[in-house]
Amino acid sequence: MIDFTLLQWVLLFFCAMFIGMSKVGVPGVSMIVVPVLAIIFGGKASTGVLLPILMMADWFGVGYYHRHAKWNYLWKLLPWAFVGVGIALWVGEVVNDEWFKNIIALLVFICIGLMLWKDRKKSANFFPDTWWFAASMGVLGGFATMIGNVAGPIFAIYLLAMHLPKNNFIGTQAWFFLIINASKFPLHILIWKTINWQTLKLDLMLLPGIALGAFLGIWLVKKIPDKTYRAFVIIVTVLSAFLLLI
Repeated sequence: MIDFTLLQWVLLFFCAMFIGMSKVGVPGVSMIVVPVLAIIFGGKASTGVLLPILMMADWFGVGYYHRHAKWNYLWKLLPWAFVGVGIALWVGEVVNDEWFKNIIALLVFICIGLMLWKDRKKSANFFPDTWWFAASMGVLGGFATMIGNVAGPIFAIYLLAMHLPKNNFIGTQAWFFLIINASKFPLHILIWKTINWQTLKLDLMLLPGIALGAFLGIWLVKKIPDKTYRAFVIIVTVLSAFLLLI
């Protein structure tokens, strides 16, 4: 697990940085990480490597924005998200790793499409605050987060549809992913067996990269035009996802 080439170590460090950046307001950048880790570790194994990194990074968002969470929206989403997690848990047991990587790639493409669509519709009241919308977004997001840790754009669409102010948006999303990721942790250990002492040791070694990414993300948000940066993220992510299909 720890015997990587120099290039792989560089990629892992950058992946940790991107996760840290994504938790401080750099949207979409963590999408790059999912296909890169799947290429290095394999589809299913990569989810166990990535989850503790996400959990460590979640605390950056919760630590700063915890007071702004809107818990009424969390209670609407969480039960349905757990249903999606359960479905994904079963799917992960019945497909081989090649199909697992293909599913991850497909989810990445879907989420990239949702990100682009969200940007075009961000000022529109395009969905009502109804139970079926929360249920569909919750199940789809729960499935996506368990299979590939790529549920960010799905839940972002739901929260944007509720017209939450920026701080409430970030705080609600931060708490949601902290809770849902913590619930996935024992499932990865006991059922999928994708988390063990070696993967946890690797994740802890990448903690400085997460912290550096968080600080770098704050600086980048101020310096780089949002459209330019998001275009770069989307292009690199799509190319990485295509590599999973080769």
